[in-house]
Amino acid sequence: MLQLHSEYVEYTPISEEIGDAEKIKVETKKLRNLVVVFICIEKNDNKKIVDKALKEIKIYLEQIKVNKLLIYPYAHLSSDLATPKQAFELIKELEERAKNVIDDVQRAPFGWTKSFNISVKGHPLAENFKILTDKDDIGIEQTTNSSLIDSQEIVSSALDSEEKQRSSWYILDLDGNLIPLENFKSNNINFKKFIDYETSKRRVVEEQPPHVRLMKRMGIADYEPASDPGNVRFYPKGRLMKSLIEQFITRKVLDYGAIEVETPIMYDTKHPSMESYFNRFPARQYNILSDNKKLFLRFAACFGQFLMAKDFHITYKNLPLKLYELTRYSFRREKTGELVGLRRLRAFSMPDCHAFCKDMEQSKEEFLKRFELSIDVLKAFDLKIEDDIEMAVRFTAPFYVENKDFILKLLKKFGKPVLIEMWKERFFYFVLKWEFNYIDNSGKAAALSTDQIDVENGIRYKIEFVDENGQKRNPIILHNSPSGAIERIIYSLLEKAAKIQQTGKRATLPLWLIHTQVRIIPIKEEYMVYAETIEKDINKNQIRVDIDDRDESVGKRIRDAETEWVPYILVIGEKEIESSELMVRDRMSGNQYKSTLEELIFKIKLNVQDKPFMPLNLPKYLSKRPQIMT
Repeated sequence: MLQLHSEYVEYTPISEEIGDAEKIKVETKKLRNLVVVFICIEKNDNKKIVDKALKEIKIYLEQIKVNKLLIYPYAHLSSDLATPKQAFELIKELEERAKNVIDDVQRAPFGWTKSFNISVKGHPLAENFKILTDKDDIGIEQTTNSSLIDSQEIVSSALDSEEKQRSSWYILDLDGNLIPLENFKSNNINFKKFIDYETSKRRVVEEQPPHVRLMKRMGIADYEPASDPGNVRFYPKGRLMKSLIEQFITRKVLDYGAIEVETPIMYDTKHPSMESYFNRFPARQYNILSDNKKLFLRFAACFGQFLMAKDFHITYKNLPLKLYELTRYSFRREKTGELVGLRRLRAFSMPDCHAFCKDMEQSKEEFLKRFELSIDVLKAFDLKIEDDIEMAVRFTAPFYVENKDFILKLLKKFGKPVLIEMWKERFFYFVLKWEFNYIDNSGKAAALSTDQIDVENGIRYKIEFVDENGQKRNPIILHNSPSGAIERIIYSLLEKAAKIQQTGKRATLPLWLIHTQVRIIPIKEEYMVYAETIEKDINKNQIRVDIDDRDESVGKRIRDAETEWVPYILVIGEKEIESSELMVRDRMSGNQYKSTLEELIFKIKLNVQDKPFMPLNLPKYLSKRPQIMT
């Protein structure tokens, strides 16, 4: 079943494709603003499938707020077809039952070859594909070849518990007051949006957020139509940005004292530790069959690091032991309607640092250090705690009662009220978790940095250390990602840029992440030698610089540089060659000023300071580059 939210569909029956084709009057039909559902009936399908199909259709129509449907028999969705008689009976039953609950239901003729034109709307929910079976599951979204991937989605019991579990919501202010949500008043619009998003648990995307437009227009990333939804491709500019972010975070974590490792991306679902942990982590998985073994793709680096730590010989002197991996990739099979741009993906890069601690006191001490590490990481991306970030803290009631002062220390470091979710009892593996969240232009929140106090997995994975008395004990484990997914950092930066644009100001990215930091534009070809001399001087100072040597007007080349958010533009003419000074076009200030090359280099180096550097990953001459902006 393929559902398409369409501007219009137009079809014309051409000829009878099968002997059992229904008798119809041949005419062209054109329908507007509707859902077209392409249906294929397979062997062993029965009336139970009709129930599921109708339920799915109703859910989809309610999501996109449309009440007009065209049922379009379409045998090409499968090679395992039912008999024409069986297929026609079930499609007619679906049509009749749909007419009882949907205002406008029509059906394309069965058994005919038809020509058709269709225009599908361009929002994230516009396309919805499902395979429905007569099993008890509601349906499998985006399922591929069942010989490779198990068609029955395995769902963590923690995920099921999360949806059923009831929690209490509060605001914790800087004085340590735990205020029931209904009694809290605030003028912080961002915080209000965050509270609404978290408490309503509405994750479905209703509109395309502006970062999607920016990531395409700037040639950073785009959807990959040949892959599963939620898997994106990064163009050279995006790959360079992503690599710089990865290097910076890795260096920060190693400076903190972590040991970098690398672990596999897939694990046996029947491994004793895996099966148990899987059902304590709220995430949907990709599943693979290999040599009659059922595997799942990792959703974090936890499994590999825990299994590795189990094989270490550890004493209390080694603790806290900090293991780190930047996973490229982790996988979570998020719901189709929640996938959008770089905010929520099914494959993502995640810096993941675990600390193995001897007891709760050491865990809390280390927890505070990692909290500060996470703040420092976000600051490096110009994401400001006071303006851009909201915080949620989740804990069990017993942990809060015993650790109020510790939780208040976290709050003081954050510097403003936070949203609290409290459970009466623990149903995850952790007793405390915090998250930094970015609130985008659509009012959706995305978790960035996070950390957890895990009291189960040291025991589950049989990780042991020898304490001061020579006794073997299981450590408490902290789970920290100092940034969250790398893709979400880029998403946050682009969403913040879009907010700035909406105020009429120029948007930019942190200078150390911008692909081209300086662009040289020679007015005429005879000035190319001088332009290349300047390029070499800038490049040897580890500043990314390119030359626009295209046969275009100076005005167009300047406009193109502005469109690419190039911060500094040097137009080279006769005056610049004769003078010791250059005319610098500063994009962010909007000013032009004279500067020596040494002064410009010093200014840029002062801005990027100790951030990592990578050279251009595109030809330095623009005339040599492929056109990749979308």
